[in-house]
Amino acid sequence: MPELPEVEVSRMGISPHLIGQSIESITWRTPKLRWLIPEELRQLSGQVIRGISRRAKYLLIETDKGCAIVHLGMSGSLRVLDAALPAGKHDHVDLTLSNGKVLRYNDPRRFGAWLWCDVDKQHSVFAKLGPEPLTDDFSVQTFIERAKNKRVAVKSFIMDNHVVVGVGNIYANEALFSAGIDPRRPANQVKASEWTLLVTEIKAVLAKAIQQGGTTLKDFAQADGKPGYFAQELQVYGKAGKPCPQCVNLIEEMKIGQRNTFLCSYCQK
Repeated sequence: MPELPEVEVSRMGISPHLIGQSIESITWRTPKLRWLIPEELRQLSGQVIRGISRRAKYLLIETDKGCAIVHLGMSGSLRVLDAALPAGKHDHVDLTLSNGKVLRYNDPRRFGAWLWCDVDKQHSVFAKLGPEPLTDDFSVQTFIERAKNKRVAVKSFIMDNHVVVGVGNIYANEALFSAGIDPRRPANQVKASEWTLLVTEIKAVLAKAIQQGGTTLKDFAQADGKPGYFAQELQVYGKAGKPCPQCVNLIEEMKIGQRNTFLCSYCQK
């Protein structure tokens, strides 16, 4: 599943090909992805793409008329291709550009979304989202204030999009390991000094993942297959039974909130 770094790399990958281009048409081959695709998206025709931004895991294709909001869901991806290239089985949405290219949305599981938002309006999908983790709005105080009465496991707490957006399962595991915090601990039992370290590590693991993904940007303009999610240097995620990178103990695996969780019980307290 695409997490925040993959979505940010997608934004970086498509932006040079789209910004400043006129949209000739938008075509969708299925009436519904996660939600119905709104007819309002046809207002994109004739518009110039002014920018590509990201909010949480949503990409915003910005024009003077409004924004197309794109969510990759569980299996979605975007490519910039020659418009003459025939669409494949799971190519559901095409944004045809004046330069002879097309932004093509592929989604085998159809759990993503294409939505519309008018200028100067906020879509309901953004209404309850927490701060972006790589901005100054995301701070130690954010966690301390919101965790006061929360007995939920700290891993589940930092993955709550109402608290902070985009800390998916992989990065929650990695940040908690780097901060030396047991993911099972109740959020209200994490000390202020530990929150300080955890905020630093969340920012670091996300920034590192985006940097690693930057090496794949050329894939967004290749016709021989959709861009895969980039290889990442992970310390504990997916490494159950292997030695901890900091000690000789083995990495354990368990479920927290129905999500696979990896930790070293010796290094994480």
